[in-house]
Amino acid sequence: MPFTLPPRIPSGPRRRSLLASAAGAALLAGCSDSPDSANTAGSPSAADRARARAARDSAALAARYAAAIAAHPALADLLRPLRTEVVRHTEAFGGSGQASASSSASDSASASVSASADGGGRASASAHPSASASPAVPADRKTALSDLAAAERALADRRTKALLELPGELARLMASIAAAGAAHAFLLTEGAK
Repeated sequence: MPFTLPPRIPSGPRRRSLLASAAGAALLAGCSDSPDSANTAGSPSAADRARARAARDSAALAARYAAAIAAHPALADLLRPLRTEVVRHTEAFGGSGQASASSSASDSASASVSASADGGGRASASAHPSASASPAVPADRKTALSDLAAAERALADRRTKALLELPGELARLMASIAAAGAAHAFLLTEGAK
């Protein structure tokens, strides 16, 4: 009788779970051939507010990525492509991706200057005035990646919950970007191992 090993159970979300959540988000968003109007699912002002909030959330997430890259240059190869996508998400929601990209360079420089001056393992934002909202980054690489994964996951969850209150086109965009955020969280979790 041959001895068989029990199957290894991988941690984290499974590929099927990610695909199912993306498909579920698409179903929640609904499909229509006509462009959104004020009569579909919400007032234009509510949609504008949701779009502006999503752009701000993506810009803040891009700043977290920039701070993590500055604090842990060894993680730049993993984080830079994900940050680029988050900047594109900001632009898709109508935010200024160019301003986010240019300010991140100065934020990164100031975070690395203050991180070396701080010595406590966390990047403080005292070296540059525009970096005052720059998030603190843990000294441990795994913790930094886990924090980014948690931020991506929380933002994806918040966006998924907001889908029902949005008009069709914006809901589809939000569902797509929420699915991308869930995938980013998975990649960051795997990168932390």
